[in-house]
Amino acid sequence: MSEHERGFGSDNHAGVLPEVLDAIAAANHGHAHSYGDDDWTRRVEALFQREFGDEARAFIVFNGTGANVVALRAMLEPWEGVVCAASAHLNVDEGGAPERMGGIKLLTVPTPDGKLTPELVSTRLVRFGDEHAVQAKVVSVTQTTELGTVYSPAELTALADLCDQHGLLLHVDGSRLTNAAAALGCSLREAATGADAISFGGTKAGLIFGEAIVLLRPRPVAGALYLRKQSMQLHSKMRFAAAQFEALLEGERWRAAAGNANAMAQRLADGVRDAVTLTQAVEANVVFAVLPREAITELQREWFFYTWDERTGEVRWMCAWDTTPEDVDAFAAAVREVVASHVRS
Repeated sequence: MSEHERGFGSDNHAGVLPEVLDAIAAANHGHAHSYGDDDWTRRVEALFQREFGDEARAFIVFNGTGANVVALRAMLEPWEGVVCAASAHLNVDEGGAPERMGGIKLLTVPTPDGKLTPELVSTRLVRFGDEHAVQAKVVSVTQTTELGTVYSPAELTALADLCDQHGLLLHVDGSRLTNAAAALGCSLREAATGADAISFGGTKAGLIFGEAIVLLRPRPVAGALYLRKQSMQLHSKMRFAAAQFEALLEGERWRAAAGNANAMAQRLADGVRDAVTLTQAVEANVVFAVLPREAITELQREWFFYTWDERTGEVRWMCAWDTTPEDVDAFAAAVREVVASHVRS
């Protein structure tokens, strides 16, 4: 077990933004109608429209798996499938929920950096009209990706254009959309350019719980109201989930939180790049590096982080909204010292 209060395992390990806790406490007075028929939810729906446009419809859910499954079910007919990166959370870390709970066929594509391109997606755009084949209907991208890389608005536009050419829909799995927007210095909408549906992350951004599905086309909206309930994602005391999003979105509070996480990852990369091999560009709040296996074992006695690939010795170091320069500098010093000792030996 780590000896340090804050490790580099996940932004899910971080605490809750103080303003979010204050918002929950402020909402805890008197009675309010349930299941989203309350003033907090209505204000948050208006905030999402301010961020993503007047056509946006937001549906608050419990977690990211639920957000992805409900959003994709709303976008698909039973015979249709989703093109995604092989490394996508949707494919690797949802416990088979899209397949088991949604009946969704995932059409995966290997990528070197976690990002889809029109050329990569096109390899799965085949056999249209063939009754023996699942029909590609949705392209799902993760922003930021599981490898910490960030799609530019231009890259998303190219994918959206491809979708338009083939009558497809674009889904953005935005569990770390705030990190992408902070890294790009743009709005949330620009960080999800061209999206028809967005799974908007709240937990990794500093909430206790809660994600939101943001739908920008009529077809998904029509079914989402019913699919959210059917998928066990409709919260009865919705005001407490909505109050969190209100605190996060008001005044772009998310930007400072995500910006700090990103800055700390860059600081960490700068602090260790002469001692380890970085395997991905550091564009958001995560660093990937390769270390000697013995060094990994020694570091993990005091610091918590995940080994990403046990075969190669690749590790993942994740920074959060509450990571401090002191945390980073202490960890970077430990990495340099441990790696150096194993190189000498």
